Amino acid sequence: MPVILRVRNRETRICTPADTRAPVPALAYVKATLIVSRGNLWYSMSYSERIKRDGRKANPFFCFTGIDIVRAEPGKAVLSLVVRPELHNGVGWLQGGMLVALADEAMALALYPLLGTNEGIATIAESTSFIRGVRDGTIRAEARVIKKGRRVAFMEAEVTADDGEKTLLSRTTASFAVTAMK
Repeated sequence: MPVILRVRNRETRICTPADTRAPVPALAYVKATLIVSRGNLWYSMSYSERIKRDGRKANPFFCFTGIDIVRAEPGKAVLSLVVRPELHNGVGWLQGGMLVALADEAMALALYPLLGTNEGIATIAESTSFIRGVRDGTIRAEARVIKKGRRVAFMEAEVTADDGEKTLLSRTTASFAVTAMK
């Protein structure tokens, strides 16, 4: 059963030990990494630091979908996902939104290590071209920062089948606002 964290009348699903293979109860994990300040949810360390320390457990969406972090370094990131039937659309293909989500998360992971202490990001625009569908196997998103400016960062990502030939499934470009965190 997932642990539900309620902050300002909003419920957030937190990874459970079954989702993350965590050796400790999920609630202990929540207490260790989250703090509440003036009614707002704040993290006690940067997202990049939590990714390094906790891997997929740092992102509830990764736990929910099964996304794995292959590599995350300043300016580049690689994520993978095993295609499962529950991620299919009504006609048996991987839902296209999963390709977009995987690319988006990889781009964010590539950008976060380049941010200053009080900087955050928000997607301004994102465009994905779908090249080919997939029904099974493992897919990988490889992302890179094209340019990070003071206010805007430009990114790109390709999602490929992890089939030995790296069959291209989609290509995404995006711009992210670099924001000041308060």
